[in-house]
Amino acid sequence: MAAPVEIAPGCLWWSGWLNRSGQEALAEELRQLLLQAPLFTPRMPRTGTPFSVRMSNCGPLGWVSDVTGYRYQPSHPETGEPWPAMPLVLQSAWAELAGTPLAPEACLINWYAPGTRMGLHQDRDEQEFGAPVLSLSLGDTAVFRVGGTSRKDPTRSIRLVSGDALILAGPCRLAFHGIDRIMPESSTLLKQPGRINLTLRRVNPAGSGEIPPR
Repeated sequence: MAAPVEIAPGCLWWSGWLNRSGQEALAEELRQLLLQAPLFTPRMPRTGTPFSVRMSNCGPLGWVSDVTGYRYQPSHPETGEPWPAMPLVLQSAWAELAGTPLAPEACLINWYAPGTRMGLHQDRDEQEFGAPVLSLSLGDTAVFRVGGTSRKDPTRSIRLVSGDALILAGPCRLAFHGIDRIMPESSTLLKQPGRINLTLRRVNPAGSGEIPPR
């Protein structure tokens, strides 16, 4: 495995980590998974303002957002069904790249249609910050921006291409980051323009009654 590029302390980027055949296989597995756990539109706490991205989850827990707040829960907010099991390729990616014995408990599946974005934010709804956040990109290229632990810190942007992997760990685990824009039709992987971002996370500390992987 090629060494990653360190974008900032704790922010590691593997360009082309997943090859084309691996991307195609994962994309097809996700199509089947989303039949069980359809994409939904999360909403901002209190205001109910809809996100521009749609999302789903797989694994024991899933991240949701609605007027009552941000949280992890074991079931889909619309169907009430448990989240599907996390594909083995994602579990393998975590085992190879995350550098922790703690297993991932949630994988967010974000769908970025052309014209959507994600403002600068921190991933801080977990109880375990010692484990990293691992991101895998499929489909159109995204302009990814990462800064520091304060909104006022300077930022750096890179283009995440289909098959890229990126980790936020250590000093960057709580860094502000976001997606400025999607570059339409920059990839032929998916059946329509857009990008899928898979974000694997550990939610609970070890030994705190965590849900075992399914």
